Amino acid sequence: MDLALLRTFVTVHRAGSFTRAAGLLGLSQPAVTGQIRTLERQLGRPLFLRTARGVVPTTVGDELAHKAAPHLDALVEIAEVGLDDRSPLRTLHLAGPPEFTALRALPALATLVTQGLAVRCAFGSAEELFEGLGAGHHDLAITTVRPRGRLLAATPLCDEEHVLVAAPRWAARLGGPAVLQVKGVSALEALPVVEVHESLPLITRYWSAVFDARPVTAGTIIVPDLRAVLACVAEGAGLGVLPRYLCMDALDAGEVVALLNPPVPPLRTYFLVVRTGALALPHIARAHEWLLRAAVDW
Repeated sequence: MDLALLRTFVTVHRAGSFTRAAGLLGLSQPAVTGQIRTLERQLGRPLFLRTARGVVPTTVGDELAHKAAPHLDALVEIAEVGLDDRSPLRTLHLAGPPEFTALRALPALATLVTQGLAVRCAFGSAEELFEGLGAGHHDLAITTVRPRGRLLAATPLCDEEHVLVAAPRWAARLGGPAVLQVKGVSALEALPVVEVHESLPLITRYWSAVFDARPVTAGTIIVPDLRAVLACVAEGAGLGVLPRYLCMDALDAGEVVALLNPPVPPLRTYFLVVRTGALALPHIARAHEWLLRAAVDW
């Protein structure tokens, strides 16, 4: 079986589109289509089904990608880096949420950077990160969603605790955690909130876990960065739900106050996600291991 055909097949499988795969490979779309048809004739089975948004693999296509991709990735590593173990580390294309990547992941990789690893970062939603991984734009992604299927492999990284916070003046007006524990969610319904999206994902998740209710708010500020949420909350713009790692310093400094201390705080799990077989590449495996080691203290 021609390795060039397999390389094209794996690229199409990851990209989900003949057009995107052609761009990644530097080929024309008819050339990619012709190579896939040649491989399908050799195997005697269809590998992809066309859809309005691109192509989806058949069961045979998924099985072939699962078997072939790790070995092709390893061959590419040998071709690009060589057999000399002293070769410098390559560029790691890292993707994840901006706040966690900036405050957790990048500092944890600093030592590898001093040893020669180059890092390029991208930010986006879980769906965007999975698409980027599949298309080969990212090597390693950090997400709060576990991917489905066998194309991507996920490893739990750490859990983050979510904290309901507000400026001290709001906390004083509400009477503090003890009073709120008695009054419950009704005491919070008149307060504005600061969130990262119109759907209020963090507030809604917290309300569901702690109060078994949906939030009712007096007004909102929507800003797509948790660091900006913290700044707005500290200035008294409203209450917010933030990961403890991000607001820990503000809590210690008294800039914000935790409104509640539930016995079982809401948690969210982060995952390290790679393409299946990508950990055969030394620079990805080393960064993956380094992040897991650092997460023990998170």
